[in-house]
Amino acid sequence: MEGPPDRPVMRTVDDAALVVETCFSNRALSALLYAENLTEHFFDLSSGEAGAVLQKLRNYRIRVAVVYSPDRVRFSTRFGEMAAEENRAGHFRLFESTEAAREWLSKTS
Repeated sequence: MEGPPDRPVMRTVDDAALVVETCFSNRALSALLYAENLTEHFFDLSSGEAGAVLQKLRNYRIRVAVVYSPDRVRFSTRFGEMAAEENRAGHFRLFESTEAAREWLSKTS
């Protein structure tokens, strides 16, 4: 499942269910999303949005690669630590290119 570049998919954390539904409809256990697909405060760890979204996807064993531009996305102070922990678990990873994200997902599918 791949989100549309430059368009929101999740306006609220509850919209993570749309990603789950789309993955299941397409018999996919992974999603390639773009920063623009995520909730407004996803990269601000204090908002709780990243935790809620990632927990929902993890509950359904959906791996997620997020493509972002460091020039356009700012992480909160602790977001990088959370991302590193998620990366070690193999459920979530950040990428600066779509090709790298696809490659990682193909190895983990």
